[in-house]
Amino acid sequence: MTLEMSPQAGVRRPTLCDHDHLASLRDALPAFTRCVDLVDDWGTRLAPRLQNGARLLAAGNGGSAAQAQHLTAELVGRYRNDRAPMSAICLSAETSSLTAICNDYDPAELFARQVEAHARPGDVLVLLSTSGRSPNLVEAARRGHGAGATVWSLTGPAPNPLAEHSDEYCAVDAAYPATVQELHLVAVHVLCAAVDRWLGAVPMDGEAP
Repeated sequence: MTLEMSPQAGVRRPTLCDHDHLASLRDALPAFTRCVDLVDDWGTRLAPRLQNGARLLAAGNGGSAAQAQHLTAELVGRYRNDRAPMSAICLSAETSSLTAICNDYDPAELFARQVEAHARPGDVLVLLSTSGRSPNLVEAARRGHGAGATVWSLTGPAPNPLAEHSDEYCAVDAAYPATVQELHLVAVHVLCAAVDRWLGAVPMDGEAP
């Protein structure tokens, strides 16, 4: 039997397979509805900031890095409906900066140094972590506060250090990182949809409303 580490350090659980994977997602959904309301509210508060010249910064490790990049791509491009592009930067995708920082500084500086360089008062920093315990994201949150940015995080079960260092957080109460990550993607889409709704985005030509 294959085992994997759970978000709770030191706890090993069987790897989810076939229908058990779906069952884990289904079991986590009822509690996740609270996150949906919160993330929808994030989108309605983020949209006017972006429209008025603020930017969104996002970061994560591993699969969460891909989701951070997905979030910024939806804002710079479009989620579903057409609208003006919004300023959003994925710190996880800055490969030259990442490798230079890792080469010259402590690993905890990976995102923090970028946050210090780019974040301004009024900006929003979104950090994604299935555990909420990644030192480089916790340090990024600290540095975000120092720059005057608002820090929101998507994490695994709370309490965790990243949630504690965020202004607001959506903590997915699930034992398996895969389940947490799948619901983080839902949260990203809910946030983007709320931004579009606030901005009055309209369907592209040829698309159904």
